[in-house]
Amino acid sequence: MKITKSRYLQGFLASVLVLALVRCVFPGIAEPVVKDGATAADSVADSTGTPGALPSGVSAWEPGRNSLAGGGKAKHRIYSVPSFKGTFPDNNDVQLEAAVRNGVKPVADRNEAEHRMAELVYVGSNPYYYVDPLRSSIPYLVPKAAMLLQDIGRAYFDSLYIKGIPLHKIIVTSVLRTKADVARLRTRNGNATENSCHLYGTTFDICYNRYKTVEDPAGPPRRQVRNDTLKWVLSEVLRDFRESGRCYIKYEVKQGCFHMTVNN
Repeated sequence: MKITKSRYLQGFLASVLVLALVRCVFPGIAEPVVKDGATAADSVADSTGTPGALPSGVSAWEPGRNSLAGGGKAKHRIYSVPSFKGTFPDNNDVQLEAAVRNGVKPVADRNEAEHRMAELVYVGSNPYYYVDPLRSSIPYLVPKAAMLLQDIGRAYFDSLYIKGIPLHKIIVTSVLRTKADVARLRTRNGNATENSCHLYGTTFDICYNRYKTVEDPAGPPRRQVRNDTLKWVLSEVLRDFRESGRCYIKYEVKQGCFHMTVNN
């Protein structure tokens, strides 16, 4: 049967009208599908540890550096974690048990630490992480914890790279504390625990509100990246290490750090 131009146009307009009515009745049908059923608001947490919408001007999608077939760029989404507090809930009692099991006998002071080098490994700044000037701790860990810190730094680099984000080093703010260090801390901070996990060389803190930009001396200035974006990526990396059983992690709000103890 021959279809006239007028009848074809009528059919097209009828189809458009039906689709418009469906969208009005079911508005969600037009929303983009997100992996695992999560939305951007579900998958990104703000600095308080609660899920929230992305800040103005920040995209949840970052271009990756690896190419797809046909020359296109892969896109690796920044998911973050649903809740910082919920994802990293390991309190002192849990971490202390692991610290005693995997660590060394607490060190009295820095002079004694110099004679315990057979048990401890120096953890100064290197290509994968930066160690802050330490005022209440010394840069030593048991070998297992030192390896964990190194692996976290490398995994963080890998994650930034595939998401197309300029490289940044994590910053370590606290490492091994001597008994003398803990005693001094307790005079200034009544919340500081006497039996600190940091005494055993198994525990370190990584801050989540500061990062060390990796500059290319021969290249152009790096574009700036929001600290929140870097924190979201770091939370993904730390979640994977915790879920694999390699460490316990506590999200510290007042100290602005992830406090972690090596496990396996």
